[in-house]
Amino acid sequence: MTTPDTPVAFEQPESFAFDAESEAAIEKIIKRYPPGRQASAVIPLLYVVQRQMKRQTGSAWVPEKGMDAVAARLGMAPIRVYEVATFYFMFNMKPIGTYHLQVCGTTPCWLRGSDEVFRACKDAAQVSGYGQTSADGMFTLSEVECMGACVNAPILCVDDDYYEDLDYARTVALIEALRRGERPKPGSMIGRQTSAPEGGPLVLTEIPGE
Repeated sequence: MTTPDTPVAFEQPESFAFDAESEAAIEKIIKRYPPGRQASAVIPLLYVVQRQMKRQTGSAWVPEKGMDAVAARLGMAPIRVYEVATFYFMFNMKPIGTYHLQVCGTTPCWLRGSDEVFRACKDAAQVSGYGQTSADGMFTLSEVECMGACVNAPILCVDDDYYEDLDYARTVALIEALRRGERPKPGSMIGRQTSAPEGGPLVLTEIPGE
């Protein structure tokens, strides 16, 4: 019997080639680095691969052939690219769901209720736990470390978008919107102005001369 906890077998693609959108991105990225230092672009190019896979397959991940393509483009040994890709949690080494739900579990988010965000993800996305994908293939749930938005904790990152100031109900509403094909605006879910206090800024509320 297959359950959400059952490891899902997947096949590596037989080939990978950068598409036109990726080539345009790579051209800009490589220019950031001096001649002979192109290997420094390995992380940005791995993102290029992952985003291309998302466009082409609906799942953001980095296949082996994609890593080989990065190595060839940067003049690196493939193993060096493999080492980087497998070290950082933001690169997915296997297919994931349409939406990647990434719950911050670091202390500030935990103190502000990340356990409730996690519970909401399990309930609304119907995912059994971290590292799992829902039976319908829509959601993959991961726990991540600090995302640097502690002042608006707790945070849920959906793919590359930060959703802040969450609780159980707001997280459920967000996931239900995603399930309907909607993409709520990222940022504070309580209308906070960037990182201002709840209810609005208390200082610098007037602009001199206006």
